[in-house]
Amino acid sequence: MMPSTLGPPGLPRIIGHRGAAAQAPENTLAGFREAARQGARWVEFDVRLTACGHLVLMHDDDLHRTTNGAGPVAAYSLAALSDLDAGSWFGPAFTSERVPTLEEALAAAADLGLGVNIEAKAEGPAGLLTARAVASVLAGADTRYVILSSLDICVVQEWARRVPEVPRALVLDEYRTDWAALAQDMGCSALHCNHEWLDRQHLAELCRDPSGPRLRAYTVNAVERAQELFAAGVEGVFTDCPGRLVAATSVATPGATRHNQRRPPAA
Repeated sequence: MMPSTLGPPGLPRIIGHRGAAAQAPENTLAGFREAARQGARWVEFDVRLTACGHLVLMHDDDLHRTTNGAGPVAAYSLAALSDLDAGSWFGPAFTSERVPTLEEALAAAADLGLGVNIEAKAEGPAGLLTARAVASVLAGADTRYVILSSLDICVVQEWARRVPEVPRALVLDEYRTDWAALAQDMGCSALHCNHEWLDRQHLAELCRDPSGPRLRAYTVNAVERAQELFAAGVEGVFTDCPGRLVAATSVATPGATRHNQRRPPAA
């Protein structure tokens, strides 16, 4: 079994999904600022490799949905990507937004006092290259407020070998009967699951063992659903609307005002 870790202390219940994707363009620094403004303490974002081996924040493999570019992210150099508009598709107030690098995202999160969940997006052979690139960026960095996650088992395994000290989570878009074995073999501190398949039966199964991997759910935008998941034992939810859920959690949960505290900014 690979080394396991419980992950960062005090991880809040509410994690901004791709920043604050309902109020600012996803996977941008503007999204980070909006998530922090709404009271989020952590944000999740996606990374992909460029043609020249750099990591940028992007969910899709193609640029057309969230930039004024077109074609695969992997076909662009970092210099070419830096010229793209990554905000005007969302609204005219964001026309100056650019595609951030992973290094820029980590620096911005530190300045805002945000923890980060880095999710690697890759198809096929690019998975290992992406995992290694993330590990290289994190080498020597302060990773106390970093979680790594991916749908790709090979990516998570590579992180277990290269950066075993950084907590990692396996993303499950669908239920798998072997979830427990996978989490144990890769030393995962958590499972990040699509909330749509988390019915009562699955929640009871995944939350049965308090010493097992923590359970977090995505993408949860309804207050009632978030409260249902928390009551079942889910540790945290990823949401496009962090402010809405932070406010509801602060009212509904004893002591939850602590969830609005953010980590100290980097020195």
